[in-house]
Amino acid sequence: MHVLLTSALYVATLLSYSASAAPHYSQAQSFKVYRVATGNLRTKSHGVAIKKAYEKYGIPLPEDFAPFTTSNTFTTSNTSHGQTGTVTNTPTQQDAEFLSPITIGGQTMMMDFDTGSSDLWVFNTGLPQNQAAGHTDFDPAKSTTFKAQKGSTFSISYGDNSNAAGIVGTDTVNIGGAIVNSQAVELATSVSQEFIQDTASNGLVGLAFSKLNTVKPAAQQTFFDNVSPTLREPVLTANLKHATTGAYEFGKIDATQFDGPLHWTAVDESSGFWQFPSSTFAVGNGSVQHNTQNSPAIADTGTSLLLLDQSVVNGYYSQVQGAAMSTQEGGVIFPCSSSMPNLKIAMGPDYMATIPGNLLTFSQIGSPVAGGSAKARTKRAAGTEYCFGALQSSAGNGVQIMGDIMFKSQFVAFNNGNNSVGFAPHAN
Repeated sequence: MHVLLTSALYVATLLSYSASAAPHYSQAQSFKVYRVATGNLRTKSHGVAIKKAYEKYGIPLPEDFAPFTTSNTFTTSNTSHGQTGTVTNTPTQQDAEFLSPITIGGQTMMMDFDTGSSDLWVFNTGLPQNQAAGHTDFDPAKSTTFKAQKGSTFSISYGDNSNAAGIVGTDTVNIGGAIVNSQAVELATSVSQEFIQDTASNGLVGLAFSKLNTVKPAAQQTFFDNVSPTLREPVLTANLKHATTGAYEFGKIDATQFDGPLHWTAVDESSGFWQFPSSTFAVGNGSVQHNTQNSPAIADTGTSLLLLDQSVVNGYYSQVQGAAMSTQEGGVIFPCSSSMPNLKIAMGPDYMATIPGNLLTFSQIGSPVAGGSAKARTKRAAGTEYCFGALQSSAGNGVQIMGDIMFKSQFVAFNNGNNSVGFAPHAN
């Protein structure tokens, strides 16, 4: 769940986009890779999610942030031509991370697909044993198609404590039947503790624009950019679902997987991200409100939470009884018994996606106790169970992150042919 520490600059003038530019819905067989969640609700996973999300974007954690050191209590304050490919996706605990299988040189690896970064890097046999333990490690010596790229290296930073670096080669990469024969594969020789501890994942598949790739001396193309010219349609769809199997599909838009038409909006690819405007929102059955901060948004499968402008966060939680900011927990919390209204959020100028209220509770965090700093302390009802919100503030970072909470409510299509992204509710 990672995005490069890159300033997401927004070009105010939206690129024009017409309905006629949308790709047609191919009836051809697709290559699909499934993405499935595993594990059950786990106390404190919210700390991992908010910490990773903030570190990706260089957002400072609250001074009293303590989910990793406290008990279950807390203190609060207010490539053949025409190919297609599909791969399953599997969510881990709290749907905090969605993983999918790919093959590299014939070896299967469970990977985190990330539309917010552009490097394909893997755990491998070149890592020290204390870093590789518990992971599936790619072995280039067992691949008959691997070729080292002499002199090429990569170094990617997702936050102060989240990074990977190493050497580079090329190999045949197969994602659900969509194949690139000489795809750049980055072999980590060092990884940060966060990746070491996440033994479910064996690396990342970056699916943002190739300009974000970190390989030197020459940046490399992403799998999506390399495979797009060979696809029936230059599209990738993300069909992520709550606590069940979903799928990524290359080369085809499966119209049976969403309700109504896809609503397309142009993206500003100058930042390297799938970035689009999001200037309005509504809470429950309330009227549409203007987001006064009006930051652009990024569609990011590599982030668990929704990180939105403070005006949206304030507008939403003002309608949730007992909601308050907890610096120790790192975000907004509320009594788990509170009624959670739906959130409608703009995806471009012409469509508002509905995020059901039941998706906006991320995890249970327990009951509050006295203690903590004066800044963090506030009186709470003893014995009340509190939950951590899936909607949190982007802390004035200048960009809003539409993470997996959004994807669980929307079928999303990425068009690499005309740089646009489409949204529609999942089919019932």
